[in-house]
Amino acid sequence: MKPIPTLLAFSTIAWSVCAEPALTIYNQNFAVVRDTVPLVLEAGVNKVRFAGATAQVEPDSVILRDPAEKHSLQILEQNYRNDPVSEPLLLSLFEGKSIDFEKLRMKDNTETRELISGKIVRSGYVPGGEAQQPIIEVNGKLQFSLPGQPLFPDLGDDTVLKPAFNWVLQSDSAGKFDAEIGYVTGGFEWSASYNLVSGEKGDLADLVGWITMKNNSGKTFNNAKIQLMAGDVNKIQEFRAVNGFAARRAMSLGAAEPAPAVIEKAFDEFHLYSIARLTTLHDQETKQVEFTHADKMYAPTIYAYDGAEGYRFYGLNYDQGYGQTENKKVVVQREFVNAETNQLGIALPAGKLRFYRRDADGQLQFVGENTIDHTPRNETVRVTTGNAFDLVGERKQTNFRVDTADKWIDESFEIKLRNRKKATPVEFRVVEHLYRWSNWEITKKSDDFTKKDSQTIEFRIPVKPDEERTVTYTVHYSW
Repeated sequence: MKPIPTLLAFSTIAWSVCAEPALTIYNQNFAVVRDTVPLVLEAGVNKVRFAGATAQVEPDSVILRDPAEKHSLQILEQNYRNDPVSEPLLLSLFEGKSIDFEKLRMKDNTETRELISGKIVRSGYVPGGEAQQPIIEVNGKLQFSLPGQPLFPDLGDDTVLKPAFNWVLQSDSAGKFDAEIGYVTGGFEWSASYNLVSGEKGDLADLVGWITMKNNSGKTFNNAKIQLMAGDVNKIQEFRAVNGFAARRAMSLGAAEPAPAVIEKAFDEFHLYSIARLTTLHDQETKQVEFTHADKMYAPTIYAYDGAEGYRFYGLNYDQGYGQTENKKVVVQREFVNAETNQLGIALPAGKLRFYRRDADGQLQFVGENTIDHTPRNETVRVTTGNAFDLVGERKQTNFRVDTADKWIDESFEIKLRNRKKATPVEFRVVEHLYRWSNWEITKKSDDFTKKDSQTIEFRIPVKPDEERTVTYTVHYSW
């Protein structure tokens, strides 16, 4: 995929008025935020402080404008401070000075408060590094710990209560209005997960899809419009690429119509999922929303036996022992078509898929899990859930002949399939890899097969309860 170009001029981009905050969360641990900033400006140069951004904002991604386009704004200078006030920071601001420390003492079984004056020789604060032990001078002696709770006379002249932008703005006219700010920030992630529930028997199942959002950005978004972007967005490591076209287009989307809980639509080369109602997403909160639900979806169980799994064609191969394994496991898979005719038809973002089946008493039992990739409409999902307990496959080579002068190889196999279920017939899908050479022909076979690709064939063999079936075939390679 080509990199997303960065646009330097954005006066032609369509923006929507954003009375409430809005988020477009990507499944790559970042988000695009839209919010409002109340401004009272004079014509000319103005100094403005904005402390409403997240703690993980990308400062160079900030875009500020008047959504009504009545004022022309230019950020002449932007200073971002992300060292919010803390005890170590304030100690550093008072290095070389004396302050009071409050210490609690027990006297006559009564807690009393004592004030101790101490000079801060070293605060121990290291911006962006590991803190050191503080050094405090008390009564002419040095100690490597605080003598009590520090009591600061003020905040100091160079502190911030939380991360903030200090702007120098140029405005073409005076006025009071709500400007719109957009920026890229880390600290957000979302994922999809699915629960597939089947009855005790049969191939019908219910599917429930969940969206999970996590906010670790350092900011709470109240009554926000939230959208989720699914797809493989090309992004440079520190989010720089998102400062361009894709991020700004995400900011320009209008509100989704409140119908289902989540509305899905194609967007560029991705898919966008909009939460239909305004949602509050607190800092350090995980929130889940159901986004798809399918009842009585056709999802048959597949039993696949691949006796030579992992062996592939790598060139002409005379080694008689190549491909001979003791694998007896039969893999269990579930398959369903993501189509409206199968109660679905919504683009499914990548995520974890859990499988449940109800037993004879109606109790729900967990029977496996796996992951699915991004799946468009009308595509098939096939997921492995585990290995079958009562199904056994056995594969052995029965003949091998090679003639290097005439340039051919003949190889024969016998595959035994055993169904140890008491009452359930099963169809085995027997997968065979023709891995010795690219030119091959099946000269003998006990059952019909389907050619899956240039090196793979598949037999479909029905086996009754407590029955054993044998599949044989001979393949002739020539070069």
